[in-house]
Amino acid sequence: MSNRRDRKDPPIDPGDDCAPETPQHRQQRKQHESDNQDEALEETFPASDPASPFIPARTSD
Repeated sequence: MSNRRDRKDPPIDPGDDCAPETPQHRQQRKQHESDNQDEALEETFPASDPASPFIPARTSD
């Protein structure tokens, strides 16, 4: 079983000796998240329903 955890999970041990995230590691993590989001968007395009322009209803007089 893997010990993978979501980065939003609270630490198991508050005294954990994990090193703080470096700027380079943060940039790589953010780029990976962005790439994943772009890929997910591409996989859902085209959507089943095409986009339609919004036409507001006429106000009653």
